[in-house]
Amino acid sequence: MRTSRPSRRAVLAGTAVALTVVPVLGSPAQAAQASAAPTYRWRTVVIGGTGFITGVLFHPSVRGLAYARTDIGGAYRWDDRAARWTPLTDHLGWDDWNLLGVEAMAVDPAHPDRLYLALGTYAQPWAGNGAILRSEDRGATWKRTDLTVKLGANEDGRGAGERLLVDPRDSDTLWLGTRHDGLLKSTDRGATWAAATGFPATPSASGQGITLLVAAGRAVYVGWGDGDGTSPHLYRTTDGTTWHPVPGQPTGTSAKVPIRAAYDRHTRALYVTYADAPGPNGQSDGSVHKLATVTGKWADVTPVKPGGPAPDGATDTFGYGGVAVDARRPGTVVVSTNNRWAAVDTLYRSTDGGRTWTSLKDSAVFDVSETPYLKWGADEPKFGWWIQALAVDPYDSKHIVYGTGATLYGTRDLKNWAPQIRGLEETSVRQLISPPVGEAHLISGLGDIGVMYHERLTASPSRGMATNPVFGSATGLAQAAGRPVYVVRTGWGDHGNGAYSNDGGQTWAPFAAQPDIAKSAPGPIATNADGSVLLWSFVHWDGTKYAAHRSADNGATWSEVSSFPKGATPVADPADPTLFYAYDTDTGTLYASTDSGRSFTARATGLPSGDSQFKIAVAPGRSGDLWLSTKSNGLYRSTDGGVTFAKVASCWASHTLGFGMAADGADYPAIYQVGSTEAITAVYRSDDEAKTWVRINDDAHQWGWTGEAITGDPRIHGRVYLATNGRGIQYGEPV
Repeated sequence: MRTSRPSRRAVLAGTAVALTVVPVLGSPAQAAQASAAPTYRWRTVVIGGTGFITGVLFHPSVRGLAYARTDIGGAYRWDDRAARWTPLTDHLGWDDWNLLGVEAMAVDPAHPDRLYLALGTYAQPWAGNGAILRSEDRGATWKRTDLTVKLGANEDGRGAGERLLVDPRDSDTLWLGTRHDGLLKSTDRGATWAAATGFPATPSASGQGITLLVAAGRAVYVGWGDGDGTSPHLYRTTDGTTWHPVPGQPTGTSAKVPIRAAYDRHTRALYVTYADAPGPNGQSDGSVHKLATVTGKWADVTPVKPGGPAPDGATDTFGYGGVAVDARRPGTVVVSTNNRWAAVDTLYRSTDGGRTWTSLKDSAVFDVSETPYLKWGADEPKFGWWIQALAVDPYDSKHIVYGTGATLYGTRDLKNWAPQIRGLEETSVRQLISPPVGEAHLISGLGDIGVMYHERLTASPSRGMATNPVFGSATGLAQAAGRPVYVVRTGWGDHGNGAYSNDGGQTWAPFAAQPDIAKSAPGPIATNADGSVLLWSFVHWDGTKYAAHRSADNGATWSEVSSFPKGATPVADPADPTLFYAYDTDTGTLYASTDSGRSFTARATGLPSGDSQFKIAVAPGRSGDLWLSTKSNGLYRSTDGGVTFAKVASCWASHTLGFGMAADGADYPAIYQVGSTEAITAVYRSDDEAKTWVRINDDAHQWGWTGEAITGDPRIHGRVYLATNGRGIQYGEPV
């Protein structure tokens, strides 16, 4: 669902044109001379959620206090007075990008200001180890412990229960369940961790490991996700030392993986949801079971058995995900279905301990006027999908919230639902355009939710996501520099993979035709300065590259461009409609076309190669003024259309670069980049053609990995828009 950053091995090919490099631009002395850094105010462009909410946790002892976790976008605290979420992990910087995924959260019922987070997005060999953040002030400040194990907040099973727990007998003791390293224990409030002794289950390198931790009175229960459906999947300790399988627990296909659990302290019942896969995808069977913890008796309380007929004639397959109990009403419990695509997911609510159930979807009325994209181009929004996060307010029985793959819905009367998402933005951002004219100052290309036209930065786009056709993730977005009313977009869609707009991105029409490869490998697209030519590159999600295609009739017909480097990103010259550029990252070669994209020839060669993160940017209004960002080799510039390049001395790493309105008295656009001019990777601005830079973000505003896109506003000097991989679009302005 989300972007990651595994490195790709480059294939080095021979080149036909010799490298021509002129002396560096900017001396070391100039690089060290930076004017005083301006003070910037950073805010998030409002869209409203847009990502997978994997967990919601109300504090049991404080009215109105809640926390949310996401798979790649950090953690948040609910401000009940302001009715919005406050981000808690924006301070994590470039080197800590893997910690923006939150595997689990924990609060201490006896100490309301304490909060614990288990961080780690991927458990793959190329990812870093996880970490624990611990706070004594509800996430305002943190202490950190780096772990020796990996966590997987954006992997299968990420919507399962909380894997982090404060021991109900001792506030100094914490438990952490891992995917591949068993059960860990801390006796000093998360400062140090060691393997828990006596836990009997053996982890595997490829399994789920521990899927949940929950307190039931003074006992602690652990859900185990490995095995074949016949081995124990629920363990318990009453003394914190010895662990035993829970007797009589359900086995079989529908009980293969315990997903979540919730304890009703009034009736002393533990409710557990099960599915045949960890989710959020791939579940086709599941169940709900109740354990009377005093007697040890189990009961199957599944609301609806999967496998029956669906309304459209398909089979109604799904698993069960979220479960929450009402702290004020004994025997009242809510569960969610998950991966129920045919009949659409729902919440089931019971007031009699699971004997009878009511589907809350059947009477639900939705108001998504604040976040119109949730209609996904339809007349009405779905009740939801990927429903695994679920919570009932312990101080308000009718206040229920549940997470989906795109938002967090809430109700206060069990009937009327609306997004409860203000302040929480989790978009993975791919492309950014700031038009030089028109109503909108920003158009964005996004993961999962396509393209959006932002007529305001402080409200979700009124048109929702771009339709006709609807895309999932956007793969390309381009505007004709000399004709900004013309915009094109590409992406993953079921009813076409490319579209154009003649009103600056407000409305769209699909290309009349598209190359066959577009459906399985839609890639980036460019349009020349006057919008008369389209150049579409094709890259499969697995990295396979294909030949680019060209259209000179607005997408009605396409022809292959065999001389274009396969998989490269096409870039149009902003001043000359006959010029296109492309950078072959495999060979370190700059290619150019002087015949409107019909053919390409190599120009400068021997440039940095071997990584997909290289990017070409062109200075607005100037022909042939190219800037090449390279993450390991710094920044290069060409003023002759890529015939020669000079290395810029003022920074040693550049990940992405863009332009904005020039400063007063300057004759060159402001340059913005995510790069490194000193020891850290940060956001910088230059008003003197990259001779000097000033850092414009700060240690509290870093957002993990930010190397995808950046652009300044061509109408407002100093304003910059920044793409993040999980924290939406950030924009900064001098104050």
